[in-house]
Amino acid sequence: MNRDALTTPLLDASPAVDASRYGFEVPARVESVSRARRQVSERLDLWGIHGDVHDTALLVVSELVTNAVVHTGGHLVSCQLRLTEKQLRITVHDQGTAPTGPRVCYGIEEERGRGLLLVETLSAAWGTHDCEHGHGRVVWSELALGDAPFETVWSC
Repeated sequence: MNRDALTTPLLDASPAVDASRYGFEVPARVESVSRARRQVSERLDLWGIHGDVHDTALLVVSELVTNAVVHTGGHLVSCQLRLTEKQLRITVHDQGTAPTGPRVCYGIEEERGRGLLLVETLSAAWGTHDCEHGHGRVVWSELALGDAPFETVWSC
């Protein structure tokens, strides 16, 4: 199976997969970023995720939702959280993209693009791909939980 940052295979739905999922949509408006952070924070609290992983997840969600709102022409942004024993996966889906899609900017002179550099730095893995059906782009980040060794779990 080919696994890279541009494609994400379907998740194995077998009963042996220990996972919790949570998803929501927010309007593609700047004020929705705080709403997305609040919803993620509440869900992580319910799942018992605190400390650095909680704070990092909120920062990643802020950056990904902000990018979806600022750089796309859609009306909605959806967010999905997937929790396994070893990691938290954050997925943000917008309804449209600029022709080049998201990009990481490494130059100090760049005013924009540092958010994805931050996501890259904080994540055990991250990537982006076009939606298979319809319009838009998906950007995802995986955060390792605690001292558990990181193991990639692929989902849509």
